Amino acid sequence: MFTDNTTDRGQVGIGTLIVFIAMVLVAAIAAGVLINTAGFLQSQAEATGEESSAQVSDRIQVISVVGTADPNGDFLNQTELTVSKAPGADDINVSQSIIEVTGPDNFETVTSDDDVTFDTLVGTDNNILENSSDRMVIKLGEDDGLESLGSSGVTANEGERLSIKITTAAGATTTEEVRVPETLDDDETVSL
Repeated sequence: MFTDNTTDRGQVGIGTLIVFIAMVLVAAIAAGVLINTAGFLQSQAEATGEESSAQVSDRIQVISVVGTADPNGDFLNQTELTVSKAPGADDINVSQSIIEVTGPDNFETVTSDDDVTFDTLVGTDNNILENSSDRMVIKLGEDDGLESLGSSGVTANEGERLSIKITTAAGATTTEEVRVPETLDDDETVSL
């Protein structure tokens, strides 16, 4: 019933061999493309993760805010923010920060080129917060009687609110809301 035919052999034609080699080549090329794409995506994901982490952690922490009234005692003409770097932040060059001051009537974006100075209280005098113990004072406005907290005149009169937003070079933001006391005296310095 069954025949044992061990002498018969199958033959592979040249066409089948060419198709097999083509399949191996296509698989090798596809594997190379997948490996390159995976490596590119991995490096891009790492860079995005580092940037996202910096935007969250590399921010400035405001410790205190002090304002100085104008010579007539009508409004604030200078505000000083004592700052440090937030926990977990890398080194922050404060002079590269952008400061947005919003008053009740107007808005001002202030950079290191404008009417702002940086004074180091604790740490290296290079405008960089390197350690968690470093402290720096950011002075907005003039102390010579001009009516501005920024270069074009953001003012805060008695009883008004002022919003100060600091954005570091990494993109991390800190917002500080301050309220001017109901009464100010000439050249008075007040905690806000």
